[in-house]
Amino acid sequence: MITIRFSVGAYEDLDEAFHFYERRESGLGEYFRSCLNNDIEELKISAGIHPKTFKDYHRLLSRVFPYSIHYTFADNEVAVWAVVDCRRHPDWITNRLER
Repeated sequence: MITIRFSVGAYEDLDEAFHFYERRESGLGEYFRSCLNNDIEELKISAGIHPKTFKDYHRLLSRVFPYSIHYTFADNEVAVWAVVDCRRHPDWITNRLER
């Protein structure tokens, strides 16, 4: 069975995005969280099939929001390292993944 673990940074990314959308419209943050959780849960089935776009990080694109989930996969464990807004400058995303 595949387990999913989150880095502190990934939790912070999700929390920051939640608040961003919640400030836009009440309830939108919850919808964001629900959509991203569904995308992440999908990794229990599809981990490892997504392209590696930076070092050993696989990138899963969210189905609803313009966000990408960057993770590694080994020994039946998914480690989510970052959840980033794809509208960010590519250099910003690279710097975020290097942290």
